[in-house]
Amino acid sequence: MKLTFLGCGDAFGSGGRFNTCFHVEGATGQFLVDCGASSLIALRRSGVDPNAIGAIFLSHLHGDHFGGLPFFLLDAQFMSRRRAPLTIAGPEGLPARLRELQEALFPRSSETRPKFELNLVELPAGERREVAGVAVTPVAMDHFSGTPSNALRLESEGRILAYSGDTAWTEALIAAARGADLFICEASFRGRKVSGHMDVDDLLAHLAEIGAKRTVLTHMGDEMLAQSAPEGTVKAHDDLEIAF
Repeated sequence: MKLTFLGCGDAFGSGGRFNTCFHVEGATGQFLVDCGASSLIALRRSGVDPNAIGAIFLSHLHGDHFGGLPFFLLDAQFMSRRRAPLTIAGPEGLPARLRELQEALFPRSSETRPKFELNLVELPAGERREVAGVAVTPVAMDHFSGTPSNALRLESEGRILAYSGDTAWTEALIAAARGADLFICEASFRGRKVSGHMDVDDLLAHLAEIGAKRTVLTHMGDEMLAQSAPEGTVKAHDDLEIAF
């Protein structure tokens, strides 16, 4: 399988990076992990066909992680003329929050009936479910977003992709990422504690216990962007491709 960081930035445009959006492609299909506000632009720049995306998995419902959905759905309806089904899976409360976002950005757009099958799937934390051919287990994290914020453990084609979403350090992250072929973890800060976000020193103290084959840091603020990757990790950048 191949993962491409279409966007790996934070909410503040640090380093001029696009908001979070990971593209995963395997033998059986393609899906996105998160769809931040700039994601449709990142898709176009990278040459990824939005109609080829079968599912979008959301860690939490902040604008830099799901704010691109109204644009993605409008494009599917009127420009890309999508006909294939699309599944959007995210935390409990997703349907209402998505509707509110659509109406805030494009009034009455949530009332437009799509010309394709659109499935909204709520993912209760702690329940492993099969969604669009991917086994997904959401794990509750420490990050306020108005609805649950989850790490995602995604299993497809014999590979395990773990993603922290946004979170301060929590022991629950160990189980969410343990033994993953690829673990992507937010890395907003290092050496200081900020509510709801990772101090990378806390992550580094548990890397051996997590035991992921590869750990990639994402969602970095300016102070992390200015540093070299800590031992045992790789720093993401937009357009980075990783086979796993």
